[in-house]
Amino acid sequence: MGHKLLVVEDDEATAIYIVKGFAEEGFVVDRAANGRDALFLASDGTYDAIVLDRMIPQMDGMSVLGALRAGGIETPVIVLSALGSTDDRVTGLTSGADDYLTKPFAFAELLARVRLLVKRGVSQPAVETRLTCGDLEMDLLARKVKRGSRTIDLQPREFRLLEYFLRHVDEVVTRTMLLEAVWDYHFDPGTNVIDVHVSRLRRKLDEDGASPLLHTVRGAGYRLGLSA
Repeated sequence: MGHKLLVVEDDEATAIYIVKGFAEEGFVVDRAANGRDALFLASDGTYDAIVLDRMIPQMDGMSVLGALRAGGIETPVIVLSALGSTDDRVTGLTSGADDYLTKPFAFAELLARVRLLVKRGVSQPAVETRLTCGDLEMDLLARKVKRGSRTIDLQPREFRLLEYFLRHVDEVVTRTMLLEAVWDYHFDPGTNVIDVHVSRLRRKLDEDGASPLLHTVRGAGYRLGLSA
């Protein structure tokens, strides 16, 4: 089966030209005509490469790229744009793009560059974008947390703390593990900074009488899970 490619281009004639060219070269091609559709399609991390126009409706190309990179999606991206100044190219590359090609372009050059990106990029496993435990759900791309239909507003540190717990559901997590993973500290685990943050997080999770998810394991640490 051919490599899987996502083409993000709102101009119909240009999109047809690109899609047809890659299909003839054996690629399996999906196309998105706006930024929101592009982000939705690309967020599972299954594409081998993405051809991304900068000026697209609903969500511009740089915003799509930023959201993907923030969500841990490392799919190789080549930006295709009429914005061709040195500053434009630098902005694209420093925002997470792997390559940048200005319009008008020759398809042969685009094909060569995409093939190079695909060859360079090791096949990426599907990237987790949602973490769950019971009715608790964390959307890593949107950076939102919900419990059932209730949205939970978390501070950045609380978000990192909950993310760590969600990546270790039903495991006992020690204070030392949390200090090293969430605070990047290497000091006396006797400090109460952990207890204060866990207590605050627990109150937010268990609001409105929801069944407790975050449990204290006496003498060991904490555990996130459905059962006590």
